[in-house]
Amino acid sequence: MTTGVKQDRPLAGVFWMVVTGLNFVAVTALVKHVGDDVPAAEAAFLRYALGIVFLIPMICPILAARLTRRQLGLFAARGVAHTLAVILWFFAMARIPIAEVTALNYLNPVYVTLGAALFMGEKLPPRRLAAVLIALCGALLILRPGARELEPGHIAMLATAALFAVGYMLAKQLSGEVKPAVVVGMLSVTVTIGLAPFAAAVWVTPTLEQCLWLFGVACFATAGHYTMTLAFAAAPLTVTQPVTFLQLVWAVALGAVVFEEAVDGWVVAGGLVIVGSVSFITWREARAKRRITPAPAETKV
Repeated sequence: MTTGVKQDRPLAGVFWMVVTGLNFVAVTALVKHVGDDVPAAEAAFLRYALGIVFLIPMICPILAARLTRRQLGLFAARGVAHTLAVILWFFAMARIPIAEVTALNYLNPVYVTLGAALFMGEKLPPRRLAAVLIALCGALLILRPGARELEPGHIAMLATAALFAVGYMLAKQLSGEVKPAVVVGMLSVTVTIGLAPFAAAVWVTPTLEQCLWLFGVACFATAGHYTMTLAFAAAPLTVTQPVTFLQLVWAVALGAVVFEEAVDGWVVAGGLVIVGSVSFITWREARAKRRITPAPAETKV
């Protein structure tokens, strides 16, 4: 994501990335609070449907874009990937600790790096490949297969990270062809439409309180993406990327204090390994003056 703005305000970049992390931790807290009271597909649908109000400024750019059949196909494919990812993310949030969801979400940039090498012709030099393998070792520290029973939520998060990576790579293709407002707006439109049949299949009439909580999810998610844009405009990704680890710290604290989830040192260690590896990949890309790997927050709901 480039902004055309000179990125020479590192303190501002760090500040806005901290605020971004707080916004996304608030998203996870609200989704965790709603839990299984609303089915995952329905909760995801309501999050996007209630957030339609934020699409109003994007209507004119979308209508003026005159999208080609190919572009509409890419937007549809991205919508399908994001739809499935969001459902699985809501499913996982209701079943495994917040810290584990947050830590496994850091795998998104790793999947993007692998996907770019496999499908987009990007090079994967030995150092970057080593960083990817180390990040996957971090995931093993979190999951510890064989040492404990893996929950459906863990499998859902692994799939979520991969699907969000697919969506990011499709967005990267489209970002060079249409305005950012169109990319963002079309995602909301296609995901809302994509979620509708899944929500209808499991529909349980939500209470007003549940709708308000899910509208809060939409508000914090929108605010998070906006402050993330401010962070990228103020400082390079190599400055803001390491700050994303604070999201795991806050997630651990939130899970322990509010939801009485045990603090798991293995999860923290695995998350730190993944963030360190992603930060190294980002630094290498910055030296090569190219932008492939996203910040973890760029693939959030």
